[in-house]
Amino acid sequence: MFAAPGGSVFVILIGIGSNLAAPGFAAPRDTAEAALAQLPEVGVTLVRRSRWYQSAPVPASDQPWYVNAVAIVATEFDPAALLEALLALERRFGRRRGARNAARTLDLDLLDHDGAVCDSARLTLPHPRLHERRFVLAPLAEIAPEWRHPRLGLGAAELLRRLPPGQEVRAVSDPDPPRG
Repeated sequence: MFAAPGGSVFVILIGIGSNLAAPGFAAPRDTAEAALAQLPEVGVTLVRRSRWYQSAPVPASDQPWYVNAVAIVATEFDPAALLEALLALERRFGRRRGARNAARTLDLDLLDHDGAVCDSARLTLPHPRLHERRFVLAPLAEIAPEWRHPRLGLGAAELLRRLPPGQEVRAVSDPDPPRG
């Protein structure tokens, strides 16, 4: 949660993932951490990041495992402008969109923008598969336990409990402390 000027509270959530190191980086986690460090360059402030998680590809495949996290961010961008900023940052780190669910150097997903509900050709909010993905729900429950899915009305912990077995996910770092 982030307190805006005037005291209102809102939350903007992004998912971070990588299973290929971008050029110039040793590992996918290095790529993801460098992308987070560059968020201010595209008009986004990192408020808090979950711990890093490793996760098996979904759907199951022979690609490398992913490193994932969820972050709370602040920005003055509306959802469409924020999505464009995130996509620009992905391209900066060598992301080339091709086949769905393909391996990638960087994946920055806009999960929720202060509870907005949107269905357009370019943007769906909340993210259309966040409630089905353990690699999103585990870090989300960790850093935003009060968050509720804008369409389903359920919190991340409840959505996590409702997932069927499978989707291997394991924490691999300590969480970052909240930022000022």
